[in-house]
Amino acid sequence: MTFNEGARMDPGRVRVGGGGRGGRVAIGGGLGGLVVVILALLLGGDPGAILGTTSGSDNAIETGPLAGLENCRTGADANRDLDCRVAFTAASLDSVWGTELAEQTGTEYVQPEVVLFSGSVATGCGNATSEVGPFYCPADSTAYFDTTFFQLLVDRYDSSAGPLAQEYVVAHEVGHHIQNQLGDIGRAQTDPRGPESGAVRTELQADCYAGVWAHYADNQSGPDGGQPFLEPLSTSDIKDALSAAASVGDDRIQKAATGRVNPEGWTHGSAEQRQKWFLTGYTTGSVSDCDTYRARDLDNPPALPR
Repeated sequence: MTFNEGARMDPGRVRVGGGGRGGRVAIGGGLGGLVVVILALLLGGDPGAILGTTSGSDNAIETGPLAGLENCRTGADANRDLDCRVAFTAASLDSVWGTELAEQTGTEYVQPEVVLFSGSVATGCGNATSEVGPFYCPADSTAYFDTTFFQLLVDRYDSSAGPLAQEYVVAHEVGHHIQNQLGDIGRAQTDPRGPESGAVRTELQADCYAGVWAHYADNQSGPDGGQPFLEPLSTSDIKDALSAAASVGDDRIQKAATGRVNPEGWTHGSAEQRQKWFLTGYTTGSVSDCDTYRARDLDNPPALPR
């Protein structure tokens, strides 16, 4: 999925670096959290050593500078530059959820903060390093991205490098923000592991919300009634998103790390489940069809044809 070259956005939508004051870790899942934190749990490590446990500093600690986003103004910029693509995806998500969340749930959408960082960053959930990858912090309502993670998905987990694979990651993290607004994100912490756990259901719902965004993204007008941010989805685009969803399935990560699959250690769902719930959101465009907490069979979302 590429951006309409004439689409425009405010380059100040996304911050570079920065971070909130410390607080308890309350990460609502996260794709990078799967790659590192789940490996730590499986192999007996301490995920708190990777993502700060109780406190953060006032400022980000960065191992390498990031350029500002002053040049991220048009869709052509987003097609050319990965940082701009994250920023434009956030703007597209604002456009879709700014309409759909209120219409479908009666809850007014509040934009999350979006931060690009390099190396490490201080957040309202503690200090985090690039090893964690993209994540959402409910304590400061912010999604954090080190875009080097996208290449990690390709190199280590055989994900597609296509644009929608990257945009899916952004949409998944903003999906956690939607859960935060609707009061559901805490379910991941009260039931943290297992094939039917609240953590798995929380992650699959964020995948489904990413699909809801994709359903509307190519026809939702931009600011002031301008042209949509994104061009129409192609079959190849959908394959890119499904590739990214599958590459961070618990079963794939476990198999690569230990040579076996143990569903009792799952926190994000299998590759197939993640694909199916993304497709549920994309096919229906319905928030209510993303209710993973009431689903009796996570392998077969009720909204998808059998």
